[in-house]
Amino acid sequence: MNVLVVGGAGYIGSHMCKRLAEAGHHVVVLDNLSTGHRSAVQWGELVEASLGDGGAVAQTLRQHRIEVVMHFAASSLVGESMTDPYRYYANNVSATLSLLQAMHDNGVSQFVFSSTAAVFGEPETALIDEQHPCRPINPYGNSKLAVELMLDDAARAYGLRATALRYFNAAGACDSRLIGEKHEPETHLIPRLLRRAAGEALDVKVFGTDYATRDGTCVRDYVHVCDLADAHLLALEYSHVQPGFHRFNLGNGDGYTVLEVLRAAEDVVGRSLDIPHGPRRAGDPAMLVASSDKARKVLGWRPRRADIRQIVEDAWAWHQQPAY
Repeated sequence: MNVLVVGGAGYIGSHMCKRLAEAGHHVVVLDNLSTGHRSAVQWGELVEASLGDGGAVAQTLRQHRIEVVMHFAASSLVGESMTDPYRYYANNVSATLSLLQAMHDNGVSQFVFSSTAAVFGEPETALIDEQHPCRPINPYGNSKLAVELMLDDAARAYGLRATALRYFNAAGACDSRLIGEKHEPETHLIPRLLRRAAGEALDVKVFGTDYATRDGTCVRDYVHVCDLADAHLLALEYSHVQPGFHRFNLGNGDGYTVLEVLRAAEDVVGRSLDIPHGPRRAGDPAMLVASSDKARKVLGWRPRRADIRQIVEDAWAWHQQPAY
């Protein structure tokens, strides 16, 4: 199929392009390179344009005879969304609406959306499944939920075949070491630890050691980026034959504590990282883990790289020789 990957120059999007190419699909990337990397576009042609540029999007859909759109382009910093919510509604909601309108006008009726478990807000259960209430606590989560609501309405009104995949923390890197995770600023724990190990002067702390968890630190859900790409490919295949709008949560089903991630990083790099402990941060739940039972049952998805050491090893291999 001819697949347009919006945000395909970014971390998860570039891994998706690689997986699509491996599966025999024709890939086109649309990215304005505001946070993505030109050198990460190694599978498919790059169209450098903003998502909100309806004319450029429509021309791309027609020129490449796009049949499916996969959407990874979004502003995604929770803290920033609190101080600049207009940016998040413009980038994540308005621009996506423009994309969906262009798709509708040009007869493209299949859409796979990279959503987030931030749509749920404060967890009410140990494992968060698709029935968990959606009560986001920040504009980032609100913006992603708004898109999900649009997709549900579009499926009913226009026959759009759409799937949203919700997950917490993508991590790791491609086996080929050609692409990896690099954000500026970097807010994710694993790349922050590894960039510090590689010599960057990053201020990294363990926030809170008195939670009701197995070692007193927060438990978080990490999913290997290659496993996420597999899930998105399965969602593409599923929505090709199943009408309507579908939601799937993606998680490893257990989660890892901050100290377990730190120990894995130290084990992989072969030395202590000397990370200090600090007090809890306001608003950090003790445990955030997504249930993937529905994705496993309906899509047949199975994480193949769920061990935290392997996730860190793959990320470290890229961080030692980053391509960009």
